[in-house]
Amino acid sequence: MGQIKIYDTTLRDGMQAEGISFSLADKLLIARRLDDFGVDYIEGGYAAANEKEMQFFEEIARTPLAHARIAAFGSTRRADTTVEADTSLGAMLACNTPVVTIVGKTWDLHVREVLRCSLEENILLCAESVAYLKSKGREVLFDAEHFFDGFKANREYAMQVLDAAANAGADAVILCETNGGRLPNEVYDITRYVCGHLSGLAIGIHTHNDCDCAVASALSAVAAGATHVQGTINGLGERTGNANLCTIIPNLALKMGCDVLLPDKVASVTELSRFVFEIANLAPVMNMPYVGDSAFAHKAGLHIDALRKNKKTYEHIDPHAVGNERRFLISELSGSSNILAKLENKQLVQDKVLARKILKRVQELENEGYQFEAAEASFDILVKKAMDTFRPSFELKKYHVNVERETTGQLVTEATVKLAVDGDIEHVVSEGDGPVNALDGALRKSLERFYPSLRDMHLIDYKVRVVNAKAGTAARVRVVIESRDREDMWGTVGVSENIIDASWKALVDSVEYKLHKDAAKQE
Repeated sequence: MGQIKIYDTTLRDGMQAEGISFSLADKLLIARRLDDFGVDYIEGGYAAANEKEMQFFEEIARTPLAHARIAAFGSTRRADTTVEADTSLGAMLACNTPVVTIVGKTWDLHVREVLRCSLEENILLCAESVAYLKSKGREVLFDAEHFFDGFKANREYAMQVLDAAANAGADAVILCETNGGRLPNEVYDITRYVCGHLSGLAIGIHTHNDCDCAVASALSAVAAGATHVQGTINGLGERTGNANLCTIIPNLALKMGCDVLLPDKVASVTELSRFVFEIANLAPVMNMPYVGDSAFAHKAGLHIDALRKNKKTYEHIDPHAVGNERRFLISELSGSSNILAKLENKQLVQDKVLARKILKRVQELENEGYQFEAAEASFDILVKKAMDTFRPSFELKKYHVNVERETTGQLVTEATVKLAVDGDIEHVVSEGDGPVNALDGALRKSLERFYPSLRDMHLIDYKVRVVNAKAGTAARVRVVIESRDREDMWGTVGVSENIIDASWKALVDSVEYKLHKDAAKQE
């Protein structure tokens, strides 16, 4: 279907999502990653918004980019001023970007009730603004705001605005589905009409996700002739978000045969998705298509049995095509096929007797409240124990946790751990922000003399869930801990009626996994 230009607006539209605020340093980091990823345009922000936006444009101008062109965003001139005196147009030009994206009204409702000028005057200010920016040597993209609603309400007027922008020299006209309320079939029909009317001019699409159709509508627009797609990484954006480029790009490249990005860059889309989630301080969406942790995760024994015979049976693409990986989940619903697949993934012996032994143990533990879907490291240890290859790195003698509340109201938490490593006793105490933090500190402090690599390990997430809530305060709790070092991240699980004991079990598994992993690498 030819080349499709990718326009990323994470740094402007993505910033409008609730709870999102990128610092200047964040925006520069994301911009460099987007350039490396191979997007064609990076919208840096609303030029007239604030000083931080202008600082971004100043900094990015000094940053050598390999591929992407930076775009400044703004609106057409105000009805009560000239193009030369207009603040928004002046701010866009002051950014010194090679591209400017200018938004104009195409819905007569907005012209009358928001701009409060005549329909004819709106056409004039759109045309004059585009012509003025073109006269300054910029590539000009015209964002036709609310175009699909405007087209449905007053087709003749919406098209007059597009004609005015095109005749004034716009390099591309972007059809914006701003309210996100149109269905993909409507977007297809209207985009096809516009492409026929403005033959020879690049037509783009910008969709929002209010009906959960942003991706489908963007793809429909491409099928109708659009050659320019706007969106954000992970679908970040106002209200329910923008079209998700992490889904659109693989669909364009792998499903529709379009030429997008730089060669082989589609395979790094999962890495980029997780990078932006991290910068935004958001938990990744597990079930996001293509890039989510669950995108190629398989749990049903029937599915896994088929996958072991032919990967196409339950996967629409090879996970590596988008930089993701296949995962086999273990639960009480598992069959021997799940276990055999896990052993195969770990390059361990394919033994049906061993698989049944592991499955029986998994089912026993899950009956107690364990779950291994988010605790791959605990499952790895379980397998080693079943194979009789697990050797504990230390022996616990005892631990003790003490929490005191002082008269000032301050809480003081101490944990004491006594353990042995090859007969050598270590007895330490550590303070922490809470019992688990103190236990974690004491455990690792007692072991660092024997295993210095533990200094690289950090606890990054801690989750608690009541397993049998009807038991009230005597209920079992399941603790899941995520840890990481310089290279890997892993999860462990512990279950007990005592939250401290459940936490201790998960902590021990986490440390043991780290030490066995390091030992295997040394061997």
